[in-house]
Amino acid sequence: MSVDLDRTRPIWRQIAAIVQARIEDGTYPVGSKVPSVVDLSTEFGVAASTAQKVHARLKAEGWVRSEVGLGTFVAEAQKPPAP
Repeated sequence: MSVDLDRTRPIWRQIAAIVQARIEDGTYPVGSKVPSVVDLSTEFGVAASTAQKVHARLKAEGWVRSEVGLGTFVAEAQKPPAP
């Protein structure tokens, strides 16, 4: 899948929005694994540090949860989007 990112805005925020939209539309259902840092880096052509920011943002907003040694999964209940 090819995604055109706006290089004038923070890339990690755009990728986080894409992953969040995939959670909302059911592409990644509750309890399913979301792409790893390596997978996000590969899919979007970004550095691992950028993909780590994506995971951190989604976790901070309650969209995903991490399990050490297992991966990152869609959380049971997501918070509504911030205004």
